[in-house]
Amino acid sequence: MSTFELNRRQALVAAGMGAISLGMPGMVMGVDEQDQSGNAVAAEKSCIFVLLCGGPSHVDTWDMKPNAPVEIRGPYKPIATKVPGMRINEMHTELAKLTDQFTLINSMTHPGGISNHFDAMHNLLSGQSDKRVQQGVPNDQPYLGSFVAKYKPSKRNIVSNAWLMKCVGPPVFCAPNVGIGGYLGSAYAPVFVGSAKNHPAMDNFTPPPIYDRVDHKRLAQRRGLLDSLESDVLAKSDVGKDWLDLREKSYDAMTRPEGREAFDMDREPAKMRDRYGRHPLGQNMLLARRMVEAGVRFVTVNGWTGQATYDKKGPPASSWDMHGGNMGMGNAFGNGSYGMGFCLPRLDQALSALLWDLKERGMMDNTLVVVTGEFGRTPNVLTQQPPGRQHWPKCFSCILAGAGIAGGQLYGKSDKRGGAVTHDPIRPEELAATIYYALDIPLNDPKDVSGKTRALTTGKPVMELFG
Repeated sequence: MSTFELNRRQALVAAGMGAISLGMPGMVMGVDEQDQSGNAVAAEKSCIFVLLCGGPSHVDTWDMKPNAPVEIRGPYKPIATKVPGMRINEMHTELAKLTDQFTLINSMTHPGGISNHFDAMHNLLSGQSDKRVQQGVPNDQPYLGSFVAKYKPSKRNIVSNAWLMKCVGPPVFCAPNVGIGGYLGSAYAPVFVGSAKNHPAMDNFTPPPIYDRVDHKRLAQRRGLLDSLESDVLAKSDVGKDWLDLREKSYDAMTRPEGREAFDMDREPAKMRDRYGRHPLGQNMLLARRMVEAGVRFVTVNGWTGQATYDKKGPPASSWDMHGGNMGMGNAFGNGSYGMGFCLPRLDQALSALLWDLKERGMMDNTLVVVTGEFGRTPNVLTQQPPGRQHWPKCFSCILAGAGIAGGQLYGKSDKRGGAVTHDPIRPEELAATIYYALDIPLNDPKDVSGKTRALTTGKPVMELFG
């Protein structure tokens, strides 16, 4: 096969992997539309998906059981909220004031005995409950953000799918298709932004290379050289034209101001940055809002809250994997990096700021906010010291807000222990279908790059969640 005899899939994958030295994953973008004044058209509906990696305890956060024995209910008390009957953890003092803006689901569930992060994340992010992954059978289903990038790409020449920040540490915390786009190819994979040593809560935070300042003269010279070497050959085929189009958009993204400005956190007033919290979770949520404003359609925010000053346990990916002494992570009810006393106040601050900010900016109608872990935790507190809870896929909680989702609604119910769903279960399939519906993505017209027709998910949207 000659250099330019590429099929459509290979061209897209090559573009996403940064062939021809562009180094730009996820660079599938929509047409650059402008209004009559020449300004870029604002993005349509977008999604900020906050993934609380590790799996927070639903029993200690949003589905508390105050009447259960202490070995189940834990040490925390629920507090009343703006919505009668909706009670959440006492450390959610700010979120309690905003419960009229979101729906709280207490009936999320993974069918089957999924008990590890890897498979649970795959099911959650792919919108399917697939046991084949556990059995070692490859599954190439793309994730939510990849489908959004395909069917509802940005209308500005900016990436459509981003992830703040990529999970690091042991591979058990990284879903298998998170960086490759599944069968859609790497062109639809997310652009990863930030790391433990480079995140927006740091003074020296730098954006990905595609948004960093570029030498325009040198870039133009390289562009001219590539054009002279390839354009005539590539333009002779549809595949070649696709590649040229992707490359042109990549150059444009490197020189347009919107992307770089989104990463300039100093443009935000200090009071706004303080409101979100000067920690990784807070500043990543603020960055997610800025990226959505710039035109990014799907932003996944890793729920890492940072590391406690006196307890720097664990990789910056899985703050909510609170096993306690069972895995050497400290007290799940303490103030260390893997303690709810440290993590919950930061989540409360960041999430309440995001919801308030989106409403103040008039963005709630067009921005879907999803907050969930890949599963919950065991109803019973583990007996080892210090205490913690084990993985629990049968029942967990989720928050949805914006893009037509009803505010002030409590949906679904678990039993008196928080061990099983008793009313209105929602599987990954239904959650994915609800997300696609909220973002105006049809469920019945999928075609992958090989021409096959596949379902985005077999679930149906939960229409009761919409106002």
